[in-house]
Amino acid sequence: MTLRQIDNIFQGRPTSDGAGVKLYRAFTPSVPNIDPFLMLDEISSDNSSDYMGGFPDHPHRGFETVSYMLQGKIRHTDHLGNEGLLEDGAVQWMTAGRGVIHAEMPEKTDDGLHGFQLWINLPSHLKMQPAKYQEYSSDSFPVVCFGTQPAFNHVKVIAGRFIQTKHTTEGVKGPVTNIATHANYYDVTIGKDQVLSFSTYPEHTVLLYCFEGSINIAGKILHNGQTAKLSYGEGVSLKAEVDARLLVLTGKPIGEPVVNYGPFVMNTSEEIDQAIRDYQTGNLVAR
Repeated sequence: MTLRQIDNIFQGRPTSDGAGVKLYRAFTPSVPNIDPFLMLDEISSDNSSDYMGGFPDHPHRGFETVSYMLQGKIRHTDHLGNEGLLEDGAVQWMTAGRGVIHAEMPEKTDDGLHGFQLWINLPSHLKMQPAKYQEYSSDSFPVVCFGTQPAFNHVKVIAGRFIQTKHTTEGVKGPVTNIATHANYYDVTIGKDQVLSFSTYPEHTVLLYCFEGSINIAGKILHNGQTAKLSYGEGVSLKAEVDARLLVLTGKPIGEPVVNYGPFVMNTSEEIDQAIRDYQTGNLVAR
């Protein structure tokens, strides 16, 4: 098996979005060679003034958003009348498609807010499909334990299939289905000096975002707040330098031009202009 190594490491940066929400932008569409991934934001604060402004009504077109709540509550509402509450451990996988106008508003809790939103591109033939949602509570996700202390070393399988290298089974499958880019999404907790090895599709782009501790990948260290883009290969081997936690993202590249402008991600500037006109004239969403 050819193990992947680190090709590039990207340092995230603090920023704000929505109605003044303070967040950490792990990577953006300007990062090269991460197709089909577009952006990853992390919100983590015990101070409600950092996030209670939330994300009032705003549009999307042409991609998918994956909201993963580690701690806290965010209420989702949209133009179709849908409403849902993301709580500890829950995931919403939203396909914006042709268009959705929605709001994501935090609710105050004693424990603050900690979560992620990932943007994944859609191929051109699916960008104008009707909007749809998949929502899952925390108990929907299988957990794979490993290492000498399984209680402190585990993988939460959100989407796709997780296969440990030493195993010959078909692995453990997450509940999220019908993903255009065949994406895999894992939340990995790993204790100091523990090792985790798992298989990947050779053609997939693989990104690792470390949000606690630090990880050794083939001799290079990925620190807290950094994202690694890995080389192509059949597997990944991780060793924790200290107790660590990271998101593992893999997906099949689309290989098409990407033009993004704020909440719209299309293939051409003309399509972006059309999205803006559709939003301004009330024609963004399917009727």
